[in-house]
Amino acid sequence: MDGKLRKRIQDRKEEGSLRELTQIQSGIDFFSNDYLGLAKENFSDSSIQTGSSGSRLLSGNSVEAIECEDKLSSFFDSESALMFNSGYDANLGVVSAVAQRGDFILYDEYVHASIRDGIRLSNAKGYSFKHNDCDDLKRQLKDINGTVYIIVESLYSMDGDMAPLRRIQSLSKEFCAYLIVDEAHACGVYGIDGKGIVHAREMQNDIFCRIITFGKAYGFHGAAILCSEELKQFLINFSRPFIYSTALPLGSYVSIIQRVENASIRERQIKLHKNIAEFRKGLTNGRFLSEENAPIQVLEFDNKESLLELVDKILKVGIYTKPIYPPTVPKGSYRARICIHSFNSEAEIALLKSCLVNLV
Repeated sequence: MDGKLRKRIQDRKEEGSLRELTQIQSGIDFFSNDYLGLAKENFSDSSIQTGSSGSRLLSGNSVEAIECEDKLSSFFDSESALMFNSGYDANLGVVSAVAQRGDFILYDEYVHASIRDGIRLSNAKGYSFKHNDCDDLKRQLKDINGTVYIIVESLYSMDGDMAPLRRIQSLSKEFCAYLIVDEAHACGVYGIDGKGIVHAREMQNDIFCRIITFGKAYGFHGAAILCSEELKQFLINFSRPFIYSTALPLGSYVSIIQRVENASIRERQIKLHKNIAEFRKGLTNGRFLSEENAPIQVLEFDNKESLLELVDKILKVGIYTKPIYPPTVPKGSYRARICIHSFNSEAEIALLKSCLVNLV
């Protein structure tokens, strides 16, 4: 391997931030994105073909794929929907395709890596604005003359806080910009039957597109762009991750709809938010970056040693989590990312809280 590559690995080792694959043998789950516990449910249908024969534009299109998109657009109150193989592909696919040479992209500094990669692959000029800072966004909008795309997440995965969507939407209207909202961690968790934060705030008809994923609260895989029929047609023609990827297996489309329309979603949502409230009860906001009602609860530490002390403490009582280091989070920041689920018991939550005494 080239020496430059080897040095980058060595630098990570010296920083103590080298990523490695680990296998979780057992432990109380306060770390996965399976917020509603649907990953533990079996939705398989043995009568459905499990393979896929090619991309959607070649041999991989199917009745199941078309029905899935139709049902998703209807469920989420969108004119149309287009399936992608993952949330990463969806973000990469829409951002890299729609932003043209001479266009501008203004994105929250904490957006997901897939959005940043989409910006790099586009021919547009990308500029970040300070996290959730509408004043900084407005300042930059005033200085731009041309087509502008604004990209945010409704719920941020490494902070657990929400975007000020109404204010951002207002700015997008004022400056005739196109607003793209990634709802990866919000769909399933918020809104009626899990339709997300955008839908809960009745904003779905006033934004350019939403990205929803099925690998978080829905406990599966795949993603969809919720958009106009016109944008769907454009993406089918110009989104490279869509054009050049083998389609999902047919059974995946069926399973996605079964999960989205599952009758237990509302009950699971209620239990999830009850557990979140129970977790936050009595805990001060000193170290928390996250919203009080977010399934992602993030505690920030000034140094790695304090963070590792907490991780070791909760591991000893059977709770598994991973410390979050840069570059996943900003340089100089060390975080414990705790995910609350609908299936966590009162005893498990009490045990976790006992480990946080004197920390929050």
